[in-house]
Formats: sequence, structure tokens, C-alpha cells
Amino acid sequence: MPITPAQYRVAEDGTFLSDRYDDVYHSYDGGLGQAQHVFLAGNGLPERWRGRRQFVVLETGFGMGLNFLTTWAAWRADPARADTLHFISCELHPFRVEDLIRIHAGWPQFAALADELHARWPCLAPGLHRLHLDEGRVCLTLQFGDAREGLGRILARVDAFMLDGFAPQKNPDLWSARVYYTLARLAAPGATLATWSVAGEVREGLRRAGFVVKKAPGFGGKRQMLRGHYVGRPTRANPTPGASTTVLSAADSSALNASAAGDRAADNPRADDASQTCTRHAIVIGAGVAGCSVAERLAARGWRVELIDAADRPGQGASGNHAGVMRPLPNIDDNRMSRLTRAGALYGWQHVQDLRARGLVVRAQACGVLHLARDPVQEATMRAVVAKLGLPDSLLRFVDADEASRIGDWPVPLGGWWFASSGWVQPPTLCAANLAAHPERIHTHWLRLVDRIEHTGDTWHAQDANGDVIASAPILILAAGTGLSGFPEAAAVPMVSARGQVTLLPATTGSAPRVVICRMGYLSPEVDGVRCAGATFDVDDEDTELRERDQRENLDTLEAMLPGYTARLDPTQLQGRVGFRPASPDRLPMVGALPAVTTLAPGTTLADIPRQPGLYAVSGFGARGLVWAALAGELLAAQLSGEPLPLERDLCEAVDPARYLLRPMRASLSAED
Repeated sequence: MPITPAQYRVAEDGTFLSDRYDDVYHSYDGGLGQAQHVFLAGNGLPERWRGRRQFVVLETGFGMGLNFLTTWAAWRADPARADTLHFISCELHPFRVEDLIRIHAGWPQFAALADELHARWPCLAPGLHRLHLDEGRVCLTLQFGDAREGLGRILARVDAFMLDGFAPQKNPDLWSARVYYTLARLAAPGATLATWSVAGEVREGLRRAGFVVKKAPGFGGKRQMLRGHYVGRPTRANPTPGASTTVLSAADSSALNASAAGDRAADNPRADDASQTCTRHAIVIGAGVAGCSVAERLAARGWRVELIDAADRPGQGASGNHAGVMRPLPNIDDNRMSRLTRAGALYGWQHVQDLRARGLVVRAQACGVLHLARDPVQEATMRAVVAKLGLPDSLLRFVDADEASRIGDWPVPLGGWWFASSGWVQPPTLCAANLAAHPERIHTHWLRLVDRIEHTGDTWHAQDANGDVIASAPILILAAGTGLSGFPEAAAVPMVSARGQVTLLPATTGSAPRVVICRMGYLSPEVDGVRCAGATFDVDDEDTELRERDQRENLDTLEAMLPGYTARLDPTQLQGRVGFRPASPDRLPMVGALPAVTTLAPGTTLADIPRQPGLYAVSGFGARGLVWAALAGELLAAQLSGEPLPLERDLCEAVDPARYLLRPMRASLSAED
């Protein structure tokens, strides 16, 4: 569903009101005082986060972000604070960043924090958006869209809830049994809640969901507020120790079923044995974009990482191309591919920005990506996709042939998609920057080929062909690209090798096109006197030599994309590069714990599949390594650290390596446009 931004007005007394809900965004007596009294003190903060490795807060309505800024400021001011603050918040109608800038000017005490938030404020697209703030010590996860759906897709264990939607009579959907039971599913042991509302239906709804609530002195002119804590989910199914055994009404059971279909996955969001490991020490095999991204995300959390690769430096395998494309792939149904590529591209560009902010060099440019239609039928479909998704123009816009010709600086017969905020990245520089971000925590083992892995006790050992141990750790992550299939421990995971050949074209500075062009392939802008065209896609073809027929295929693709462009190019005189990409049957990546079995009993669910202790995989990126690498690294690092996950439940399940045990594999793979 497209996101409609918030519309607001300011009353004479300075109070902010929502035009849509005809209600105030905060108390008439002051938003800051309400945030401090109701939501912080009401949840026993800052005392409750002291001495913790991490603390997780969930808010049901982000609004102007005042509760978040107040919580962040209180966390910063507390010398005994938790190491990491996770703040999750839902918002159906988020503000545009320009509105937030104007609004936050009214609280100058938060100026520095607000500026950092504004600099990272995401585009208003549906789904989860993860923002790393305060040098990574504060993690804001925003869910843009209907909270009734979005809360049910979140995977987290929440320590404190802030119930701060518009008044129940103005916005009843946010104060419903479905929402209360979803909060109960997310509650960590001892979780607390606070809200300004003391309505009887709110108190009763929370009680039925397993919260004990009581009235407390309110803020300003509001005499009372609610404080509460979670004592247990009131259901006989999958009981929590100490949970209530209250018999549910039919209405309550219906609400519970709507929000608890994935309870067991939430109870075990792949933050299993690893989150209990005191050493926080891992081996990563493979130093391409997948392995280097995982290593960086773990090291950012304080993990020690042993990175092993057969090459002498990072990004030398499939990640060694001169330039690759990082952009989404939309679909009219906004399917899993559409949502995953959008989330991956948005997070990937934020990651590039964060690395550069640390002074690290990443060769990349968000110059824009123009995806041209193959024929008039596809052009009409592409136009319909843009209309249906309703994404911000900065993320996706349809352009006709005339505008496409102006953007690409080359005449083209058809229009297509314009991704203004996307562009190209040079993968080896991204790999190197990831490793340079935390050199004290990432120990590299170059020119070492892992022949086999072995698990003894609680430790994994990576060994060479002579049986010598290269590195040992409780956690081992296979990010070895097509090499994944060489490990017997990954036998349950289907993987094919897709040979790709890229053609390198000589180019002068400023020559056309100055944006990335796609259509059954891609063409990069000039980068250091060269532009990339490609790439072929041949499954189970192990030829490492540059082939003339593939050079011609790339030029044919380029000619169809930009008529007349290849007139003076001789395929026999061009350079190129061959790489082998790990591809999965459903074209989606594989991120998570590897299964310990190859067959299942009928009726087995994904959550019930036994996993190999401490063994994980990050692979199957196919031609979209740049799109998924950073987000996949964040996902696995969050799983291993027992943190809230950056993707919705169904997307986490869609990339789980064990998913193939639940359904027949597709017979073959083909190239993607």
C-alpha cells in the first residue's frame, strides 16, 4: 500500500495536530514533558536499561519522533546505559523530512540528534527501514505502513512498550485486540508498557492479552495514565512459563490467531545458540561482498572475526567486477523479490554513506539507473507498476521515451523505470572498506583455501588440505560463493554456479551515458576510463577463459538497449572479465542457519527444522550481490546477536536456507532482466 505522508497544522498555542485524525500529536501541556513522564518514567527508564548489553523499545506511533529523541537523549546522558539501544516504531503516515526539520526546530535541546536523524531519514516507502545512529550504538527500526499488519511481521524481543497512537476513538485500529496480542507475542520476560490512555477498553484489552496494568498519576492536565507489565500470554497453546491460563473468548481467540500465526518463529528468530555465546567469535569463509559485509556487521557489534579467503585480498571472485548495479526490482504485486531488492538497495546505499562518513573509500555513485522496456507491452506493465506501488519519485518513476532519451543522452524508442537514487558501486572497494572499518576486530587469513570444516564440542575448525587448522571459533559462516556446494555440511542447500562474462569498453570522461542503463543487461557510466557491459548468465558452465561469443552477446544486448551504440566496437579487441555467481532456484538469497537434515517428516514447519549448531550460510545472491550484501550481513549479525531483525518475518522466512526442504525445487534457472 502506498505511503501517504502526514498532514499537520499548528494550533495557536503551538500544539501540533493531525489533519487526518483531528487529534493532537502530543499533550497540550507539552510533548517533551509527556515523553519524559509517561513513556520514559512509565517504563522505569533509565533505570531498567542500566548494565544491559542491549535494550529494546517498541512504540506504536512514531509521529513527530519526540518520544524517540527524548529516549535517545536520556540514553546518551546515562553513564550506566545499555551498550546498544534498539528503538522500533510504527507509522502509517510518516512525516516528510522537510516537515520534521521544521517541527524539531521547536526543541533546540535535541538539535544535534535531530540533525543526525534528518540526515538518515528514509524515503517514504512501505516496510522496515533500519537506521544506525550515534556511531551504531542506537538502532532505529521504522515500520512504515499499517501497524496491524506490520507489528505482526516484526521479529524482536521487546523490553518496553510505548503505546502512543492517536486517541482510541480517533484511531481505533491501533487500540485493538489484534494489536494487544501482537505486543504480547513480542514481549520479553519482564517487559513493561506505558500509555497516556486509561480508557476502559484499553485496560481490558491489554489484560486479556496478558498484561497487568494499573493507573498512575498522569501528566499535566491529564489526571491519570497507564503503566503495566507482561505476565504471560493467556493461551493454552505454546504456553509461556508462568503464563495465565485464562480461557479466551471467541473474539479474543480470533484476534490472537490473527497475530500469532508465527509465534513459534518469534520465539526462535534464529537468535539461538549464537546469542548465548560469551566469546562472540566467528569464522567467515569468503571475502567477497557477502563475507566482508557479514564480517563488518559482526565486528561493529564487538565480535571477533576470522576471515578466510584463497585470494590475496578481498573482492577477487564474483565480487571483482569494475562496476556493478545497486537498485531495486519492482513488481506490480510488490512480491518478495520486489520488497527484498527495495530493502536491500535502500540499506545498501545507507551503508555506503556510513562507511564514507568514517573516512573510508567506496567507489560508488548514485547517478541514477534507467531501466528501459523491451517492448510496448512491457512498457505498459512498467507504467502500471509505478502507478500501483505509489513509491516516492526519488525511488521509482516512470519516464517515457523522450525523457528516457534525455536522461541517457542517447535516443531510445521506449521508456521505462527511472531509479533516481540508485547507481553503481565498485565491489572490491566496498569489500576493502568493510574490512577497514574495524581492523582491530577482523583478522584476515589470505591465500588460505579451506578444504573442510569440522565441529568438535562447541567449536568449529576450518582446515586446509593438509588438515592444518586455519582458524577456530564457536560460529562458522559460509560465504564462499559457489564454493558453498563443496562443503558436505551444506548438502541440503541447492546451489548452482552461474558463469557471467562482463565486457569492458573504453570510455572518455563525460561521455554518454552518464547513468546506468539496463535492459536484459546493464551498461555502467565511465569509471576510470572504462565502462562495463554485460553480463552473460550461463548455469553450470565452468569455463574461466574470456570468450568472443560472449563478448558478442554482450554487445548485441547493448545494441538492443542503445541502438547504434556499438557501431565502432570490435568484440575481438575488447577486454572483459569472467566470474562465477552462486545462484539459488528461487533467485532469492540464502541467509541463516543451515539445516542438519536433508529430508523432513510430513507436516514439519520451518521453525521445527533442526539446524547445525553454530553453522550459517550467506549465499545465493546470483546477479544481485551488491543489492543484498549489506542487508544480508545486518540480518545475520542481528540473528547471531539476539537483536531485533531488520526484515519482516515473511522475508526472513523467504531467505532462510532451510526453505527448500519444504517445497520442490524449481527445475532450472534463467537469466533475469
